[in-house]
Amino acid sequence: MPDRDAPLFRRIADDLRASILSGELSPGARLPSENDLKDRYGTTRVTVRKSLALLKADGLLISNQGKGVFVRPRPNVQVLTTGANFRRRRDTGVANYNSEAIAQGFRAEQKILAVEIIPVPAEIAERLGVEAGAPVIIRRRRFFVNGEPMQNVDGYYPADRFAGTAVAESPRIRGGVSRLIEDPEGPIRQRIVQFVEDLVIRMPTPEETEELAIPPGVPLARVFRSAHVASGEVVEVLDSRVPCDRHVFRYVMDVP
Repeated sequence: MPDRDAPLFRRIADDLRASILSGELSPGARLPSENDLKDRYGTTRVTVRKSLALLKADGLLISNQGKGVFVRPRPNVQVLTTGANFRRRRDTGVANYNSEAIAQGFRAEQKILAVEIIPVPAEIAERLGVEAGAPVIIRRRRFFVNGEPMQNVDGYYPADRFAGTAVAESPRIRGGVSRLIEDPEGPIRQRIVQFVEDLVIRMPTPEETEELAIPPGVPLARVFRSAHVASGEVVEVLDSRVPCDRHVFRYVMDVP
C-alpha cells in the first residue's frame, strides 16, 4: 500500500517501482520523459528527478546519455541446488554455473583471473579443516552472462592434495574441479556426497562494486560452498560474491 503521507517524490517512485516489479514496465523499457512524468503526476521536473534518482539508487533504472532513462535489463539466473541437478549439469562437461545459465537460454562464459598458492585465510581454513596459513591453491574466476559480470568465485584447494594437478594450472578444467575430484585416476578418487553452503548478505566493497558493475543500493551475497567427499574430508571451498539483483537462489531439500 502506498504511503499517502510520504513526500510526493517518494509516492511517484513507489508507483513506478510497482510498475517495474509487476512487469508493466519491462526490462529495457524506456520511461516516459521527465516532462511527460511531471504532467502525469501534476508536479515539477525537480520532483520527478528526485523520484528517478531513488529508483536508480535501488538499481531499477539506468540512464543512457542522450537517449533517456530505462528499466535496467538484467539476466536473472536461477541457481538450482540439488544433488541430481549437480550431476546432470556436471556431466555436460561444462562448469555447473555455466550449464545452469545456458539451460535457461543465456550466453555464459568464465574467465580465469589467477591461479596461485597462498596461505589460507582463517575463514577458509576453518571450512577446509586445515590450519590457518597452510598453503592452498586458489583459483580466481569471474562469470559472465550475456556479457554482464555475474559473480566472482574463488576456489580453495589444499596444496598437499592438488599440487601438480590441473587445479594448480591456469587452463580451465573440463567439467570443473568436481569432475577431477571424482576421477578414478585423479588426486582424490572419491565421490562428492554433500555440499554445505553458508550465505552472508552484506553491502559490496568499492572493489566489488566496480568489478561486478553493482548499482548503488544493491547488496551482495557471499556464498561459501564446501564440498565433502565420502571419507568426510572437505576438498574444495568456493567463496562466491554474487550481486543480489541478478540471481534467484532455489534450494530443494528432500525431507525423509
